Amino acid sequence: MNATELRDKTPDQLREELTNLKKQQFNLRFQAATGQLENPAQMRKARRDAARVKTILNEKAQAAAE
Repeated sequence: MNATELRDKTPDQLREELTNLKKQQFNLRFQAATGQLENPAQMRKARRDAARVKTILNEKAQAAAE
């Protein structure tokens, strides 16, 4: 997912996406702890995607405040 796709979404959709990414992070951490994680790069991608969503949410909130 890239930032241009995220900017097209509404804040509610972004919050839902953030929730899904947090659940995915939890599941990946659980898999890593139990030794079932096949691709460790997925953890990094999920973490960065969540940060990207948070950044876009903050940008939208700042634009709405102005």
